[in-house]
Amino acid sequence: MKVINWFKRLFTDDKGVPSSKRFVGIIAGLSLCITLFLNQFTEEHIAPSPVLINAVAALAFGALGLASADKIWGKKGGDGTQE
Repeated sequence: MKVINWFKRLFTDDKGVPSSKRFVGIIAGLSLCITLFLNQFTEEHIAPSPVLINAVAALAFGALGLASADKIWGKKGGDGTQE
């Protein structure tokens, strides 16, 4: 049960709301890691293009970076709390 709760918290923000940026970033990062790992065991002509690899990497880094930026520079409410 602890593992399920950990995965649930992994995809939610501070307030417990599901975060699409975190979801997209984690899925893109995992797919990139799996693709690069499996690419080691295939022939060179089957390899994904470098442009595609860079695009998925930029998507993963961008999505996770935006999730972090929202946390750091989030909009402040009138009472000093983040909204």
